Amino acid sequence: MKSWFILALERSVRQRALRVAAVVGPILTVINQGDVLLSGPHTAKTWLKIVLTFIVPYCVSTFASVQATRQLERSGD
Repeated sequence: MKSWFILALERSVRQRALRVAAVVGPILTVINQGDVLLSGPHTAKTWLKIVLTFIVPYCVSTFASVQATRQLERSGD
């Protein structure tokens, strides 16, 4: 069985995670930082929060994809 990190770096997993982050990231950004983005000021702290808002769905999607792949590999044996 492939290691967790090898699976996480597979192209299909990365592409899926990027698509999820591209959809979920802006939605969460508007929910969590919308008022600050509209009124300002835009500090480094605000931009860090926005970057993290995109990283979280990327990581969640990667985790779910890898776990599902590993489960399929185990049940296929």
